[in-house]
Amino acid sequence: MISLAGRTALVTGGSRGIGRATALLLARAGADVALTYHARAADAETVAAEIRSCGRRALTVGGDLADEAVAARMADETRQSFGRLDCFVANAGTWPPEAVPLGALGADRWRATMAANLDAVFLSTRAALGLMGPGGRVVIVSSTAGQRGEAFHSDYAAAKGALIALVKSLAIEYAPDILVNGVAPGWVDTAMSLPAFEGGGRERIRQTIPLRRIPPPEDIAGPILFLCSDLARNVTGEIVNVNGGSVLCG
Repeated sequence: MISLAGRTALVTGGSRGIGRATALLLARAGADVALTYHARAADAETVAAEIRSCGRRALTVGGDLADEAVAARMADETRQSFGRLDCFVANAGTWPPEAVPLGALGADRWRATMAANLDAVFLSTRAALGLMGPGGRVVIVSSTAGQRGEAFHSDYAAAKGALIALVKSLAIEYAPDILVNGVAPGWVDTAMSLPAFEGGGRERIRQTIPLRRIPPPEDIAGPILFLCSDLARNVTGEIVNVNGGSVLCG
């Protein structure tokens, strides 16, 4: 029922995890897909090859999106390759695995977390919106940490909470032409989560989730595809919770 045939998409952090799964699902739905990566050029090219195997065009753009020049280059290369942009997924981000109470949280870590999870989203989203016209879709990946907080990871939670406020702000700014929504995953079976899964952590975490499963990234890509599709044409400013029931909020 969902077709993105004839549309173009851009996914940040598309070399692995949720970004990879999203880029491939959008391609299977018919979209040409550009993806960004920070350091994993080979992984990004592998994803691009998979996109092309679906009969779609693919583009990879490398660099740190917290750098304004890189975000601008991302938009320029997307414009040159595709001519326009219909769907933008701001997925790139990092989770600092070391648990640190606020009193011991250094300013350098705070700034690095904000740069990767908030500044990069601001800069890349602003650049992507410059390519969009009526009918555009923006999906920003937040986290349950931004909804309920995250003890000993207050920097990450604060950044992800700010993304929720950004979604709601942009939804009003860009209505009625462009729809802006978010998704808030809980724990996902990705490389970013591996440090927390060590030493029995995976099972302890699984037991805290009502559905008793830690989902693969494809389970997050599905709701993102929905928000990019015509099935979501009356949805804007929403945060879709994809957490197995671990955080119940409207």
